[in-house]
Amino acid sequence: MTSILNADLHCHSVVSDGTLTPEELAQRASANGVELWALTDHDEIGGQARAAAAAKACGMRYLTGVEISVTFLHQTVHIVGLGFDPDNAALAAGLQQTRGGRRERALDMAKDLERVGIQGAFEGALTYAGNPNLISRTHFARYLVETGVCKETAEVFRKYLTEGKPGYVEHRWATLKDAVTWITGAGGMAVVAHPARYKFTANEEFALFTEFKGHGGQGVEVVTGSHTAAEYLSYAAVAKDYGLAASRGSDFHSPLDSHTELGTLPYLSGTLTPVWELLSARIQ
Repeated sequence: MTSILNADLHCHSVVSDGTLTPEELAQRASANGVELWALTDHDEIGGQARAAAAAKACGMRYLTGVEISVTFLHQTVHIVGLGFDPDNAALAAGLQQTRGGRRERALDMAKDLERVGIQGAFEGALTYAGNPNLISRTHFARYLVETGVCKETAEVFRKYLTEGKPGYVEHRWATLKDAVTWITGAGGMAVVAHPARYKFTANEEFALFTEFKGHGGQGVEVVTGSHTAAEYLSYAAVAKDYGLAASRGSDFHSPLDSHTELGTLPYLSGTLTPVWELLSARIQ
């Protein structure tokens, strides 16, 4: 397969913080011309069997997927895993462990929001969480929009759910080594998700990619929903500099609050090695 492939290898369902089922996502991706798809729910692989079956029913090829939250240099960084064995025990145990603190964190977030006059945020956010064990900031954001506190989810994050704002509670996630080891131990490929979002300094980004590759990481998202055209070029250069394969994914969550639709991103540059080329044996 060449880089000229409509692959969307990053999106979320109701199993984590999306609003569509795996089946609805598969149909939407197929309708938009996606040829190779992966469902990458946050710290959760419970939707993989459904997603693979739905992809097959729609005539799409499929790679297993997950997005793991890690703490690196006091920031939350996301590592996408692709093409792993979803029945791998060590991966399942690691994901269960990293999910564990989400409910307690959510309760603390709600208490913090209550101090600034926002009542019932935990219960409200929970109504948006298809999986209560994966309640997240996105679910709080949707509730605050629904109740008129803010006009859009981006405003919620800006005013309430980022560091230094009421409602932000830091959570200690897995380590970078943990995430990469779980993914590669299950036969998959680890990929740094949307790297431009982290706003690292040049030295911090060097540390991220050096350590990531040292642990066995092999890929980076170059074309992704939150990257600008200039960042596509910047991270294409990073892929080449570090000898990493390139990935492409919309990071689609919902028809209501995702600014990038499934399958609509530009193609990867033909000068890059696409992740699916290295994962060809794992494609279903």
